[in-house]
Amino acid sequence: MNNYILSIDQGTTSSRSVLFDLNGKVAYIEQQEFEQHFPKDGYVEHKPEDIWESVLHTINAVMKNLDPEHDKVIAIGITNQRETTIVWDKVTGEPIYNAIVWQDRRTTELCDSLRLAGKEELIMQKTGLLIDPYFSATKINWILESCPGAREKAENGDLIFGTVDTYLLWKLTGGKEHRTDATNASRTMLFNIHTQEWDAELLELLDVPLNILPEVMDSSDDFGMASEKYLGYEVPILGMAGDQQSALFGQTCFQAGMAKSTYGTGCFMMVNTGDQVLQSKNRLLSTVAYRLNGKPTYALEGSIFIAGAAIQWLRDGLQLIEKADETELLAINTSLDHGIYMVPAFTGLGAPYWDPNARGAIFGLTRDTGIKEIVTAGLQSVCFQTKDLQKAMESDGVRPQVLRVDGGMVINGWLMQFLSDVLGAEVDRSTISETTALGVAYLAGLRAGVFSSLESLATNWNCERRFEPGMTKTKRDELYDGWCKSVKKVQSEG
Repeated sequence: MNNYILSIDQGTTSSRSVLFDLNGKVAYIEQQEFEQHFPKDGYVEHKPEDIWESVLHTINAVMKNLDPEHDKVIAIGITNQRETTIVWDKVTGEPIYNAIVWQDRRTTELCDSLRLAGKEELIMQKTGLLIDPYFSATKINWILESCPGAREKAENGDLIFGTVDTYLLWKLTGGKEHRTDATNASRTMLFNIHTQEWDAELLELLDVPLNILPEVMDSSDDFGMASEKYLGYEVPILGMAGDQQSALFGQTCFQAGMAKSTYGTGCFMMVNTGDQVLQSKNRLLSTVAYRLNGKPTYALEGSIFIAGAAIQWLRDGLQLIEKADETELLAINTSLDHGIYMVPAFTGLGAPYWDPNARGAIFGLTRDTGIKEIVTAGLQSVCFQTKDLQKAMESDGVRPQVLRVDGGMVINGWLMQFLSDVLGAEVDRSTISETTALGVAYLAGLRAGVFSSLESLATNWNCERRFEPGMTKTKRDELYDGWCKSVKKVQSEG
């Protein structure tokens, strides 16, 4: 038999299913986009049914490539958009409200009130997180307060909460398993990353009943069995991690000081800090990188809300391009001194600013400005935002010399070279672009006994191309200074 591991990679704008062989190579992949909903300014929602149907579609599509007599899926891993919040009826399985997406800003006022009440230090000490609408806790509170009868049903044990991983596990197991892993739990603002438990004080503060929360497992663990109706036979679900942690694992950043940056809808730069929880003085997040055999490994993370989504907006909103891959040629034919800065604060600014009320803007427009300058500015904004994170990490005493990159945007060679130039650091692009899906395949494979150790996995990593900085420090500083001035103009207190 040819054995495979199925990775379900459920992202913000699309779902993917990837079949990996037991050498960690992609055998088959299928992707499907689904609809985004923006009911009000700052609101971002998904229909949970759309998420589930897109996952099922991609599973069915990749499974069609297998011959039931000679091919078998031996394990499943699930990786997911983090913080996105779903509350559903435990009996009927029906969500009581749409999924509130991580980008959503509707709970800004609640977050402000917590901050004014002096709770930020408490929350940061316990969870490693800052108070922000980004995280799940205030979204749960909003659903329980806003949906008629929800709080009473929750108190009675009739409702359950999950991030997308938990929702998919619940669906795949036919409602038998209500679980999450430590990486996803660490993004809720309810999980104590030191004790590795749901925190009673935080649950009381956010008014979230303990009985709606899932059981927290290791990232490589026995989560349950996927029903035979989905793959034709029961398959154990053995790996689970939030998408950014999964990408760190897929990039085999197992040593303290190793870093990766993922360029998808948003951009997330994460550096492994080993068994140390590093409390940032620069508004970065401390988080669980992965948990194996009950032992957590930690990371320091900077979260940028809009990266690939800026290019999607140029394509779908402004209709300046038809396809994302047109951006590289446009940028190649544009001078770096074009003078345009795009600050894509469409849903506020993430790290290190944490300004939910900031909004996007384009600066420096003249009669000479055309499509190529605006598109190039959109690409450059991704690199400048990464520079913000690099400088914050430096101030916290961590400066990765090499950055491993992944995500849909990294196929753009111009973008990766500009990133290296702006950072003044080497940027390594892996031979496998699907590192987020690969991470949970590795986690599932470890549990299944396919992979023997982290050391053996590290030997699988190969660099497809290394980008080295070629820009002068003077030029780098000049361009970045223009970015910093532009950001100041969009900040809500600016």
